Amino acid sequence: MIRLFNVYIPVRTLVLLIGEALIVWTSFLLGAVYELREDSYLVLNYEGGYLKILGVTVLVLLCSHWLDLYDTARLNTKGELYFRLLMVPGVLAFILAGVAYVRPNYLLGSGSSAVGLLILTVALFGWRLGFTWLVQLPILVERVYVLGTGERAQRLVQGLRQNPEIGVEIASWTGKMEGAVTRESVAAHLMEVVHKQKVHRVIVAMPDRRGTIPMQELLELRMQGVKIEEATTWLEKISGKIEVENLYPSWLVFGEGFRRSTAFIVVRRVVSIVISLIGLILALPLLPLIMLAIRLDSKGPVFYTQTRVGKAGRVFQVVKFRTMRQDAEAASGPKWAGDNDPRVTRVGKFLRSSRLDEIPQLWCVLKGDMAFVGPRPERPEFIEWLSKEIPYYGVRHMVRPGLTGWAQVKYKYGSTVEDSREKLQYDLFYIKNASIGLDLLIMFLTVKTVLLRRGAQ
Repeated sequence: MIRLFNVYIPVRTLVLLIGEALIVWTSFLLGAVYELREDSYLVLNYEGGYLKILGVTVLVLLCSHWLDLYDTARLNTKGELYFRLLMVPGVLAFILAGVAYVRPNYLLGSGSSAVGLLILTVALFGWRLGFTWLVQLPILVERVYVLGTGERAQRLVQGLRQNPEIGVEIASWTGKMEGAVTRESVAAHLMEVVHKQKVHRVIVAMPDRRGTIPMQELLELRMQGVKIEEATTWLEKISGKIEVENLYPSWLVFGEGFRRSTAFIVVRRVVSIVISLIGLILALPLLPLIMLAIRLDSKGPVFYTQTRVGKAGRVFQVVKFRTMRQDAEAASGPKWAGDNDPRVTRVGKFLRSSRLDEIPQLWCVLKGDMAFVGPRPERPEFIEWLSKEIPYYGVRHMVRPGLTGWAQVKYKYGSTVEDSREKLQYDLFYIKNASIGLDLLIMFLTVKTVLLRRGAQ
């Protein structure tokens, strides 16, 4: 796996993305050459032809991204993969038709675009079939032995098997052993599998390492060139989160990450201010309509303020458009919103699903109470309770809370302790790997999350 924007990305995914970009580029280049013939040189070199093809390439990659074609975990069957793949040229055809109607000079020509689309449709299917065959070649698959028998080892094995784009094959793991699990039996099983199946890497996922971990054998394998790694790092790589179970304080103290330079803090603050100003300017035409809809739908104020906990435990007032009845918590007190919550108004339901209710929070970003990207701010009543239930919960207050964040784009809306535990694990990953590149990636993914209404409540 390669680390980009402080996020681990499988090499296969990058190869798939780059290969697809080259196929799109080549398809429309061939379409232009076939349709324009001898005029193709002039159009491509003197009429911005190459830039127009680049624009179409970006459009195709964005369509594929929105259709989850680079996220195999969301694709259940090959049939679903090929159906979505067929949707890409279909959606692109509608977009190009609209562009041709409004700005025909932005395209190479209707004939060139049509031929390019035809070539692209065939080429995409051929590329996906060829890529599937290519990545299954034994020479491109890394064999791994998972050393461990507990729940943590099972999660690791399951995660590796559910993410074939990583290019890892589970040769075996300690959980497949027969008989009692002792240091000697574990060592014998490990060495047998490594030598018989030519294992490239051993991942240690033992919760109790005293007396059972075959340290001498691991050292011997390390000297033979076999890579030995700890499960925490691999679970972080494949899931994009840091598991709080079996997490030691020493890992937080001595591990990489959790560092922020002054330059990073200043640049991050500037980016938050700029993005928030742009967001407020773009939202100005919508504000009167939203305010009127709230007024007509239910009694009460348009805006709703609520106490939240920010950086270093500092309390501040967050501002949102009101989406619930005015007396929503009069009887129950502080309470998370649930599925089909009766307290949510008709307009409020739409505002929540579209995230329009959060527009006023841009003001909180400008004031400095929040950042544009960061962990979601929680209420003090819940913070005290969750800090007792979930280890390391207070770590999320190392940074300013955000309007969007890694947990928001990777996980659903949370309304239970277990959901909060899961989201904390994503927040820990963000805090550990925080960077401007990761912030920009989260902003990019947020657009897709909002458009598809994922994680809304």
